[in-house]
Amino acid sequence: MKEIREIIKAYDSAVHAGRKAALAAVVHLDGSSYRRPGARMIVNDEGELTGAISGGCLEGDALRKALLVLSKQQSKLVTYDTSDEDDMTIGIQLGCAGVIQVLFEPIDPNKPDNPIQLLRKVVAIRQNAVLVTMFSLEKKHDPQPGTCLLMESNGNISGSIPYPAIEAVVMEDVQEAMQNRQSSFKQYIDQAITVTAFIEFLQPAVSLVVVGAGNDAIPMMQMADIIGWDVRVVDGRNTHAKPERFASACQVLVSKPEKVLEQIPMDERTVFVMMTHNYNYDMAMLKALLPKSIPYIGMLGPRKKLERMLGEIRDGGMEITKEMQEKLYGPTGLEIGAETAEEIALSIISEIQAVMNAKSGGMLREKPDVIHSREETKIEQKRLFK
Repeated sequence: MKEIREIIKAYDSAVHAGRKAALAAVVHLDGSSYRRPGARMIVNDEGELTGAISGGCLEGDALRKALLVLSKQQSKLVTYDTSDEDDMTIGIQLGCAGVIQVLFEPIDPNKPDNPIQLLRKVVAIRQNAVLVTMFSLEKKHDPQPGTCLLMESNGNISGSIPYPAIEAVVMEDVQEAMQNRQSSFKQYIDQAITVTAFIEFLQPAVSLVVVGAGNDAIPMMQMADIIGWDVRVVDGRNTHAKPERFASACQVLVSKPEKVLEQIPMDERTVFVMMTHNYNYDMAMLKALLPKSIPYIGMLGPRKKLERMLGEIRDGGMEITKEMQEKLYGPTGLEIGAETAEEIALSIISEIQAVMNAKSGGMLREKPDVIHSREETKIEQKRLFK
C-alpha cells in the first residue's frame, strides 16, 4: 500500500507541475520475477520514476516504453522474457526465468475514473477492494482496456467493464475475489472478443499499535513506517509518549489502558504489541484486547509473564477461549537471536508480517517448492459462447 501512496503523491506533483504521466503495472507473470502482479511504477514525461516493477533490470526499457506511451497517448502491453539469455533489450542472464506482462497506461487527468483516481479510492478509507485491469495477450499492439473498475467492500463501484457482453460474468468473478480474499486471472472468450483480466484483491495496510513508548518502541515505529504500515503508539506516561520521539507519520496517544480502545479504530488488519515494561498496564490492555476480533496480540517478555497474566485474568472471571489463545504471541517475535532494540523490532515486525500473510516465517531454502506457487498466476479460461 505504501507504493500506491507514493505513486499517487508523485502523480499529484506531476499534475501540479503541468507534466504528463503514465502508469506501468505488472499484470501477469509466468514463472519467477522479483516483483509480482500488482507491482506498479509511475513515469512522468521528464523521465522521473516512482515505484518499481522489477529489481531494477526492467526499469530502463520500461522508462522508454512509458515515454512512448505518453507521446502517443495510447496504452500498451509489453512482454519481458527474463528467461531469454539472448534478449539484449533487458540484458542477458538475469536469472529470474519469468515471462512478465507489463501494462503501460497514459493517465488522463480529466477522466474521473482514470487508474490513479481508482487507486486513490483504494487508499482513501480502510476497507478491502477489488481492482480490475483488462488486457489482450492476443493483440498486444492494439490499445489496451487497462485499469477499468474498482469495487469496494462497502459495495461502491467506480468505473466500468468496457465490454457489455461479458460484464455480468466479470462482476461475478469480482464478487468471488472479494469473498475469497484472493486475486485471480481470467480470460474471457466471447464470439467477438478475447480479453484477460487481472482481478486484484487489495487490503488496507497493517495498522500497528505499540503499547509502550519506551526507547525500544522507536525502532518498531521506524521499521513499520518504512514498510508502509499505519502506526500508533500509546502510553500512560506523557514523559515518554511525545510525537517528536517517533516517526513523523506516527500517532502518539497518552491514555490510561481502559480508555485506549475508545480512541483507536480497529479492524481485521489492526495488530497490537505490548511493551510498556509495566506489568499492570500490559495486563489491563491484554484483558481489554482478548475479546476483540483482531488477528495478533504480541507480548514482549518471557512466557511466564504472559502465563501469569492469563491466570490472573481467569481468576477474575474471564474465560480464555481457544480463539483468544490463537491470536496471542508471547514471547512476541521470531527466533532470530535478537538482542538489541533494533533486532527485537525486526523480529517482531517479521512475525507480524508472517502472521498477516498466513506464512510460517521459516527459511526459504527449506521450502520444497518455489517461493510463490505457480497456481497463483494461472489464467482460467471462460468461454461465453456455445
